[in-house]
Amino acid sequence: MYYTINDAAYWYELTGEGPTVVLLHGFTGSSATWEPFVENLAQEFQVLIVDLPGHGKTEMATGRSMETCCSDLFALFSMLELTDIRLIGYSMGGRTALSFAMLYPELVKSLVLESTSPGLATESERQARITRDEQLAEKIEQEGVAKFVDFWEDIPLFQTQKNLPVEVRQKIRNERLAQNKTGLAQSLRLMGTGAQMSWWDRLHDLSIPVLLLAGAKDDKFVKLNRRMEQLMENAHLVIAEQAGHAIHVEQADFFGKIVVEFLLTTSR
Repeated sequence: MYYTINDAAYWYELTGEGPTVVLLHGFTGSSATWEPFVENLAQEFQVLIVDLPGHGKTEMATGRSMETCCSDLFALFSMLELTDIRLIGYSMGGRTALSFAMLYPELVKSLVLESTSPGLATESERQARITRDEQLAEKIEQEGVAKFVDFWEDIPLFQTQKNLPVEVRQKIRNERLAQNKTGLAQSLRLMGTGAQMSWWDRLHDLSIPVLLLAGAKDDKFVKLNRRMEQLMENAHLVIAEQAGHAIHVEQADFFGKIVVEFLLTTSR
């Protein structure tokens, strides 16, 4: 279904009954990322999946900053009369989930953050990242989605995915290829790690339960999440062995089991 706000039409799907769980995908992904988990989650929860700005079936004339995206999500949740939300986010979706929890803490019951950062701590880091993301955005606009996907699949962050079965890799590739170049470029420019607000100095404000997930083969995010765990009042970091950045893909059974256990424990 679509929810329209200003010049945007957000694609979302709602299934199941019970406490609400919202799943937010990563860059070049879509709500289809979560299909293997929705049926199981819907046995205990009401599950909402959403295509974020610039991705999937969501359509908009202008891009969205992280703050505006969170405002749009707040409007969607309000329309659906959702409260006490449990947010699950992967990578860009994790940054969105964390940002939403910071901006609308009264709505969020718990967080699962997979391979997530709170942004960049210094202005120099943010500017350097904005410059790199602008170069990537221009690459997408000039060369098209297919060539960008070829490049994106080959970056160090996703090397561990080359060990996945062919059919799994093809599904991920198809999801990436289904994106459009304008949406991806807007997402990099407006919702990239450099463009968003930094939450490093505010992590201590979060008192809700937080499950942090990082892949053992994703050294950068293991280090980031160890720092996050120390700064958060009620966070627990789990390292997924034999996984890189996309734990929900590379270790799907492990991801599903630990997330359901966390949700059930924190929903009592």
